Amino acid sequence: MEFAEPLDRYEPEERYARARLREIIKEKGHTLSALARLIGRNPAYLHQYLGRGSPRHLDEPDLMKIAEFLGVDHETIATREIVRPRAAATSGGSDRESFVHVPRLPLEASAGPGAFSAEEISYDTFQFSRRWLREMGLEGADLSAIRVEGDSMEPLLRSGDEIFVDRNKRAGEGVHVVRIGDTLHVKQVQASAPGRIKLISANDAYAPIELARDEVEIIGRVVWKGGRV
Repeated sequence: MEFAEPLDRYEPEERYARARLREIIKEKGHTLSALARLIGRNPAYLHQYLGRGSPRHLDEPDLMKIAEFLGVDHETIATREIVRPRAAATSGGSDRESFVHVPRLPLEASAGPGAFSAEEISYDTFQFSRRWLREMGLEGADLSAIRVEGDSMEPLLRSGDEIFVDRNKRAGEGVHVVRIGDTLHVKQVQASAPGRIKLISANDAYAPIELARDEVEIIGRVVWKGGRV
């Protein structure tokens, strides 16, 4: 059984909003304790909110005050949609609900010797319509976007391709992003002998790798790719 971090029980959008808030605070040189005092809370309040997910959502006045102080739109750091009466009454007010933000992580899944895994905090996002995700069979997926480095998965995946990884799909065979030690790889995952797993490259120049199952952490299945023509 995998150990579940406190925030793992929440939706991806909620986790990403917390990551964005932490990143913005760091960029602007503020501290969590100082921001907590700004909204009249105890110094540990925001530490618990970001690290443990308690409370699950910031109260609207607290959220607005923090966003104003940091100089960002409140939706950038919100873990839930805040519907205001005037906005709800305008035509097309539901447009925002029809898009999903997929975070781009500063990680590189190696299709070669292996890339060192960086801190998993998004630095950018892709925006896709819910309709498109539904048509692609990706509705409800826990998606992250990362870049491929190396040639071991050519011609299926080329160096520089962006891939979407669904963290909800960690079982079964298919192309997955896996972590071995401190490095990330993108490989075809195949069951081998009991308790063992085989990692196969699309490029025949690379031999399959067979490891004990507990030596490999499966991050998620690759469900979409995009790249330059």
